[in-house]
Amino acid sequence: MTVNSNNPETLVLHAGYRADPATGAVAVPIYQTTAYQFQNTEHASNLFALKELGNIYSRIMNPTNDVLEQRVTALEGGAAALAVGSGQAASAMAVQNLARVGDNIVSSTDLYGGTWNLFANTLKDQGIEVRFVDPADPEAFRRATDDKTRAYYAETLPNPKLQVFPIAEVAAIGREFGIPLIMDNTAAPLLCRPFDHGAAVIVYSTTKYIGGHGTSIGGLIVDSGAFPWEDFPERQPALNSPDPSYHGAVWVEAVKPIGPVAYIIKARTTLLRDLGAASSPFNAFQVIQGLETLPLRMREHCRNAQAVADFLGNHPAVATVIHPSRQTGEAKRRSDTYLSGGLGGLVGFELKAGRDAGRKFIDSLQMFYHVANIGDSRSLAIHPASTTHSQLSAEDQLSTGVSDGYVRLSVGIEHIDDIIADLKQALKQAV
Repeated sequence: MTVNSNNPETLVLHAGYRADPATGAVAVPIYQTTAYQFQNTEHASNLFALKELGNIYSRIMNPTNDVLEQRVTALEGGAAALAVGSGQAASAMAVQNLARVGDNIVSSTDLYGGTWNLFANTLKDQGIEVRFVDPADPEAFRRATDDKTRAYYAETLPNPKLQVFPIAEVAAIGREFGIPLIMDNTAAPLLCRPFDHGAAVIVYSTTKYIGGHGTSIGGLIVDSGAFPWEDFPERQPALNSPDPSYHGAVWVEAVKPIGPVAYIIKARTTLLRDLGAASSPFNAFQVIQGLETLPLRMREHCRNAQAVADFLGNHPAVATVIHPSRQTGEAKRRSDTYLSGGLGGLVGFELKAGRDAGRKFIDSLQMFYHVANIGDSRSLAIHPASTTHSQLSAEDQLSTGVSDGYVRLSVGIEHIDDIIADLKQALKQAV
């Protein structure tokens, strides 16, 4: 029995799983196993040859992970997904699935610090160039493109800059060249559906809002199934030429009996198989528990963050508040266009007294946790310049939206009176 619905509140509870066929268990079981019994030698051969899909080894697939993959795929309106060990693994594999030594991608400058380091240094060491451009001008992506460009990459609601990316504009440029747009939607699940605006791939750190409880690291890559890889054989050789790591499979041809999932099947059967950044079934189970309440939590995150932005905007010690509701002009238009489900749970601000006051503010918080994370049910705070973005140069920090005095809040779902009270007392201590 399946439940037919397009409503997120229903999908997070019912998509991809109804009950365990062996026991009738309603809760998704944790399939804590490394391997799976084959029916016979023909069955085993068919699985390895992709003649049929099924479980082989938990580094590559697992029934608990599969439910998580199916549920997020349904939420995004995609074709298939792949659960991996972390959001960083998802970002890296999303690019490595298309780009090889000598290739490049074009990325927005507005990125989480860990992604910037991955792109500017680690991928560079692996022979993949990342060209950073300011998304204020979508045409910058076109200007940075050459014959070796394999993908565009951006964050929907960039952490910590919080200026919404022009998804449709850049996706349209990419389609002209046969270049997919990969969107990191970590800060905006349910608030934005990038596939609806032309993105080809979505990545998540499920550690954040999707999990929501701060207990489990995880990542997801979601394939829209809508990008015409086979129409661009020269632009996308990774999917259109024989892959020696999988007995010469040409991925756009090999998956035709399965569906339009060449991108995600290649990621699963080559990168996940070889690099091993697998999600444990226990972590996938934990993320599923969080996913079930995601629509409810996101509404509270957005409502509380708006109240915090309003409070800070009227506080005499605050110089600037960074939140989509405070934006004007083109930034506001993008926010209105793409964040149809709410403005998110992140708020940034700068104190008039500068960096030292910002650090004192964080040290004075009593309820907010001082941690390097976002998206918990609990309220969190951090000073990015000295933590999450500290490995970046001063110039690169500014490119990502981080100044010396910038403080980032991930506003939780506690009662708003208690959130405001903690901010108020910490501001009093800081200035």
